[in-house]
Amino acid sequence: MDSNLIKWDLDLIKRYDLSGPRYTSYPTAVQFDPELSSSDLVTTGQQSADLNAPLSLYVHIPFCAHVCYYCACNKVITRNRKKAQPYLDTLYKEMAQLSKWYSNDRHVTQLHWGGGTPTFISHDQMRELMGQMRTHFNLLDDDSGDYSIEIDPREASEETIQVLRDIGFNRISLGLQDIDPKVQEAVNRVQSVEQTAAILEEARRQGFRSLNIDLIYGLPYQTFDGFNETLDTVIEMNPDRLSVFNYAHLPDRFRPQRHIDESTLPSPETKLAILESTISKLLAAGYVYIGMDHFAKPDDELAIAQNTGKLHRNFQGYTTHSECDLVAMGVSAISQIGSVYYQNQHEMQAYTDAVESEQHAIKRGVCLTQDDIIRRHVITQLICHFELEKAAIETLYGIQFDQYFADAQRELSAFTADGLIQMDKKRISVSPAGRLLIRRICMAFDAYIPKDHSSQRFSRII
Repeated sequence: MDSNLIKWDLDLIKRYDLSGPRYTSYPTAVQFDPELSSSDLVTTGQQSADLNAPLSLYVHIPFCAHVCYYCACNKVITRNRKKAQPYLDTLYKEMAQLSKWYSNDRHVTQLHWGGGTPTFISHDQMRELMGQMRTHFNLLDDDSGDYSIEIDPREASEETIQVLRDIGFNRISLGLQDIDPKVQEAVNRVQSVEQTAAILEEARRQGFRSLNIDLIYGLPYQTFDGFNETLDTVIEMNPDRLSVFNYAHLPDRFRPQRHIDESTLPSPETKLAILESTISKLLAAGYVYIGMDHFAKPDDELAIAQNTGKLHRNFQGYTTHSECDLVAMGVSAISQIGSVYYQNQHEMQAYTDAVESEQHAIKRGVCLTQDDIIRRHVITQLICHFELEKAAIETLYGIQFDQYFADAQRELSAFTADGLIQMDKKRISVSPAGRLLIRRICMAFDAYIPKDHSSQRFSRII
């Protein structure tokens, strides 16, 4: 299916733009239960994992030297670089335990360092951390894996990029958000275009094979013309992938957002106009719309995976590694092992204490039922590929699709009548107008969301 077919239908967007999950997992983190015992979660994970399949590893490095006011990540704001080593020492203890549980010498085909600001740590600490990962897990040494890291250009030099390439990274993701100095000052992230371009150029020189840039629309003082200028500049930088996120202003939940004056935020109408223009510009520039804020060049592995039916979605967003268990380490990190999800302690001290006493930091999680697994498959198929064959689901799980999902039929009929999907006895296809509302379509298959949508625990879809 041509994923570049996007139709902008303002009437549908206004009617269906509710709050909804981003479906980086199903069930979502809202269903994680702190009462479940960590030993039960680990045992179920080990028993349900495919020990012959490859692994994906995630490391959370929470430190930031400066606070970005829009940020909703789990982070520790400090300029004291000495705080990093005690955290890393704790991380290594956790890593040793996770290796005993899940490694089995499985190849690590995907690896990601996120944060916070992973480049907060020193070059020597970067080498040490990757060395520890190689000690405890079977990392590839032929550059064939997807080994990525998030970079703040203000916290990285050309030498940093050389070090990262030397220790095995081949993908980077840069935070940029907006190039307008007024917007940057309002969110406390002043970063020149030259800084960002210099990091990109060095990454290309060093042979990184995929470069991503993150943008955010909906920030204070953003205008339609201003964001288009940002887009023109970024298109000129020629990244392989782009993530264009919607800023969700939730100051009650995220303390740094209280620094943002709500009256300076663009109106909902302006945000929609920015999004429409963003999609048009990026498609015209040759990018493919992957879905859910993500764009990639046609020859990028994400676009190829979507074309070949191999795209997947997990806690890191869209990925090409559906066969992997995700082993995550560090404060607040979320793992997906077999039919289990679990999350580590959110607070630094609680994380440290837990690892010291238990060798792990599991706080809450969920064991998937067969119903969860079936619904996850359907949601993942739709959110990654915008279509599904009912017979494939029926054969795999021994169900009769329409009968099994009788609870979703009323909503699916409404989506069909409104032109969001086409549905017959054999398949469901998301229409060009429905693709921007894919989160809303997936909600029809979510057993945990009341059908009256009274639960509003998520950000708005658009």
